[in-house]
Amino acid sequence: MTFLRMFFLILLQFFNLHNVSASSWQTLSGKPPVVIARGGFSGVFPDSSSKAYEFVSVTTSPNLALWCDLQLTKDGVGICFPNPNLYSYSDVKDVYPNKKEWFSVYFTWKDLSDVNLVQNVKSRSGVFDGSYQILTVEIVAELGPPGLWLNIQNSAFYRQHNLSMRNYISFLKSMKKDVTKLIFRFLNQDQIEPFTNQTYISLPKNLSYIKTFSSGILVPKSYIWPVGSDLYLKPHTSLVTEAHRQGLQVFASEFANDFVFAYNYSYDPTAEYLSFIDNGNFSVDGFLSDFPVTPYRAISCFSHLNTKEDEEPAVVTIISNDGASGDFPGCTDLAYEKAVKDGVDILDCNVQMSKDKIPFCMSSIDLLNTTNVFDTSFRNLSSTVAEIQPKSGIYTFSLTMSQIKTLKPVISNPKEDHALFRNPRNKNVGKFLTLSEFLFLANRYSSLLGVLIKVENAVYLAKHQGISVVDAVLNKTERLSTQEGQTTSIAIMFQSTDKSVLMDFKEKKLIYPDELVYRVDEDIRDVTDSAIKEIMSFAGTIVISKESVLPYNGGLVKKKTDVVARLKESGFRVYVETFSNEFVTQPFDLFSDSTVEINFFVQGVKIDGIITDFPATTARYRKSQCYREMGMFRTGELLPFANPRLVSPAQAPYPLLVESDVMEPPLPDVKSKNSTPTKAMAKAIQVFSPVRTMAVLVIFFISV
Repeated sequence: MTFLRMFFLILLQFFNLHNVSASSWQTLSGKPPVVIARGGFSGVFPDSSSKAYEFVSVTTSPNLALWCDLQLTKDGVGICFPNPNLYSYSDVKDVYPNKKEWFSVYFTWKDLSDVNLVQNVKSRSGVFDGSYQILTVEIVAELGPPGLWLNIQNSAFYRQHNLSMRNYISFLKSMKKDVTKLIFRFLNQDQIEPFTNQTYISLPKNLSYIKTFSSGILVPKSYIWPVGSDLYLKPHTSLVTEAHRQGLQVFASEFANDFVFAYNYSYDPTAEYLSFIDNGNFSVDGFLSDFPVTPYRAISCFSHLNTKEDEEPAVVTIISNDGASGDFPGCTDLAYEKAVKDGVDILDCNVQMSKDKIPFCMSSIDLLNTTNVFDTSFRNLSSTVAEIQPKSGIYTFSLTMSQIKTLKPVISNPKEDHALFRNPRNKNVGKFLTLSEFLFLANRYSSLLGVLIKVENAVYLAKHQGISVVDAVLNKTERLSTQEGQTTSIAIMFQSTDKSVLMDFKEKKLIYPDELVYRVDEDIRDVTDSAIKEIMSFAGTIVISKESVLPYNGGLVKKKTDVVARLKESGFRVYVETFSNEFVTQPFDLFSDSTVEINFFVQGVKIDGIITDFPATTARYRKSQCYREMGMFRTGELLPFANPRLVSPAQAPYPLLVESDVMEPPLPDVKSKNSTPTKAMAKAIQVFSPVRTMAVLVIFFISV
């Protein structure tokens, strides 16, 4: 057979990952899958740069293999560069502006000494551009990786310029005594393989022939888990099983945390990796990834969790954000049921009030944000309420509960401006729940530690709508009938950004501060002693934003704050919001990996609770038996490697939380409005008549 157009040379033997026994794997060798870092840690640093290659061992293990896309210069020097054309991944056009073409074959190695690498993926930071030179293969090999994979491509192109990939590989082999392997690479399915003149999608039918010249295959992940045009997974193929039957290893490619992948994974890259190695039917033999830390941890820490009998370590409390609102429309029955299934500890209800004064769960007082109300006859109820928001809205208190229940919920898309949409199949599913229905649902699950009732806009509702939200909530929490007439043991906590609301709960129900949660509604850099003392008088838990802990400028972290440490020293439980899976919600320092982010906040900051749209991600993290061994990034670790000319100017610091920010007058008296109970209200009162009094417990959370 002629020299293959696409293959890889592995210079050293594979490695074993710790903490998982070899016998538990369905790989061809029975050993854990390998991880190959494409161009090093190219998800952060420019592809094939020295820092990208060095950063692999810093964030994972010295045992990971490195990937080099081999190109040849005019004088036959082998370089690691992702494309024969230097234009897109370097500043060559700035160094040689008079050139009309920038292929590597038009430059000698000396010519490239002034050329620096740049990032070529828009979703990644460009602050490291212009700081790292192009490397030869020999320089990368001297970094000492246990495996160096050379991607040999475009050999016909180089032959046209009197350069030979074959001769260069022979030269390398003469200098090395390491074991070599040939791996055949599949390109996109509709492309033509030049030797057989067949499309790549047809080649899996000839695996026995491929075995005659290769020990394995590298395929795009869609060959194994096909994805439809709607971005949902199709059933997996039999490629891995059939290849293993022929004695071929199977490696999967095209993995990156900051690319859009199948909705089935809920934007969680670890979940995607696990579907290739931990599905019970097959396991690939390795991954080619731009973010090697994620597959490394998926293999060594998160695989086979369901087969482990160790008790789940209690490291952090999981609080839902409108239920599992990353997968279903928030505050619907389906979002709540999914949150419980995914392992949430505390289920939340953001209380809104209907026109007929029925409290119910909805993430926003403005129906335009959460329902299809604009497409209904109620759209003419739009109004502007300056006390709530500057824009016009259609507010919950403008419709009766029976009218609200005719509306379709709409799933939230907080990162729609980044073209990241949540689970379109579930866009309008589920039904909204009254507070009574929510409490009834929560009481069915013994796995829950409690519920969190959120109350906002109480001042406006009291002054202008004749509604006491606190009274409405207390009425329902004290009047819950359960199946079989049993008194519930579920604990209830009350949250608000308003001191006056929490004080009203405390005074009317003799609620202790441990049951009251104060949410800080702005990003802060610190909190004064007087503000801490004031909050201690009425709340035992504080909710702050992620940015109040880890402010970042231009995507890079400079230094974490001491806010959490100060609050915990004062005896508060500290919950942090909002954790989401979408990669744009994490600073670049956290590698576009939601699990890395969780690990930093749990281990490095030691928060007590995570408020999340995707409870399953934190629940899986909590099950891992090696979370204490996971390395954490040091705050500000990436900033020193950035090009100073490209770092964004420092932004104004977040404000201090001071006592005057917390102090508020008591809630105003409710101004009655002339209205009579509707049939819907009468029916609701009849269905949820008082039978038993709910027991309210104080929750004690264990943090490690």
